[in-house]
Amino acid sequence: MVCGDLENNLDKMRLWNMEKYMRLAIEEAKKGIEEGQTPFGACIVKGGQVICCSHNTVWKDMDITAHAEINVLRKACKKLNTIDLSECEIYSTCEPCPMCFSACHWARISKIIHGARIEDAKQVGFNEIKISNELMKKLGGLKTEIIADFMREECLELFNLWSNKEDKKSY
Repeated sequence: MVCGDLENNLDKMRLWNMEKYMRLAIEEAKKGIEEGQTPFGACIVKGGQVICCSHNTVWKDMDITAHAEINVLRKACKKLNTIDLSECEIYSTCEPCPMCFSACHWARISKIIHGARIEDAKQVGFNEIKISNELMKKLGGLKTEIIADFMREECLELFNLWSNKEDKKSY
């Protein structure tokens, strides 16, 4: 029985940590919204340590590729001085678009944890290609672990927060 309790406590601890990391991504997205950006945030974690977090800066940088995931991958590669992020996980407030999923693949991210779905972003006005990460994983024969809909409601709330802004801009 002690072993079962220990496993249960470890599972609770893992879940608590995952929630902590996703909350960091959510806070990054909120910062971006406050700065006139879009409602997307991401956080990279390696071995239980937060490497960096970022939000979308498409409008600030006038760079259509400046998605939260791309920004956080760039930061993590510079901070770790490598393009191999195989021991890292990414927490994203929304399912990565095909560009961002591909970048995660090329960086060898081991696990993608996301909240909202691509179709949710499309519903609030973003010009998304509705190809799920699971389909890209299947078509590419990839081993990347994907945890979908994690803290989905909290992540969907970011779309509401952004949608209520008078000066919001999608792409």
